Amino acid sequence: MTSPLITPAELAARGDVTLLDVRWRLGGPPGVELYREGHLPGAVFCDLDADLAAPPGTGGRHPLPEAGAFQNAMRRLGVSDGRPVVVYDDTGSTAAARAWWTLRYFGHRDVHVLDGGLPAWIEAGLPATKESPELTQGDFTARPGGMPVLTADEAAALATHGVLLDARAAERYRGEVEPIDPVAGHVPGAVNAPTTENVGPDGRFLDPAALRTRFARLGVGEGVQAGAYCGSGVTAAHEVLALAVAGLPAALYVGSWSNWVADPSRPVATG
Repeated sequence: MTSPLITPAELAARGDVTLLDVRWRLGGPPGVELYREGHLPGAVFCDLDADLAAPPGTGGRHPLPEAGAFQNAMRRLGVSDGRPVVVYDDTGSTAAARAWWTLRYFGHRDVHVLDGGLPAWIEAGLPATKESPELTQGDFTARPGGMPVLTADEAAALATHGVLLDARAAERYRGEVEPIDPVAGHVPGAVNAPTTENVGPDGRFLDPAALRTRFARLGVGEGVQAGAYCGSGVTAAHEVLALAVAGLPAALYVGSWSNWVADPSRPVATG
């Protein structure tokens, strides 16, 4: 299996790639401000809220973008079908994973996440810049269906016959706190698997063997149907990425908890 990750040294040695800076903070500051302070040479800023999601609503806080809108956004950022894409952030690849997943879902075949992101790049002694490159129009064609997805009903069913991973912090899973969504708790039958445990203190992913061990403890292994959700489908994409690094396929419930609780008839578990 080809890893979805790329190291700073591997990226530095590569030639023609499209670089997307996907830095993002829930509640701010705007990622573009961080981008302007310094980024990888040649990188363009990709706005998670505007480019990688549709407007919030009953579908969740970060629902899937419509194919045409995503295609236009990626072409504007210079993404082309025949050119590799590398995405990165500075928060353990949480936001970059959403870019990786969305590009893969819409059919791009060559997308990698810079393992460790901008901090790892700087630590390796590689240069950063404040200069923004001139945008070149890409020719990317969005073809939905490249990655498996779950509806709310499918997520509920998976929690009974497979493994549905809740990627949020344990206290949110248990329903002790809920800082964002109107209802606290989790999908009945889901297993808590905080994405913070997919990476080490340096923000780099654990190695594939360590990730396989982690997910085996959670009930996910060869032949087991797995899926992931979080608050709004961002950190859950990180869970799917970690599973891919481990060689384990998984579906994403894009609407996640924000979509689940939009329907008051859906059951909520706590504890």
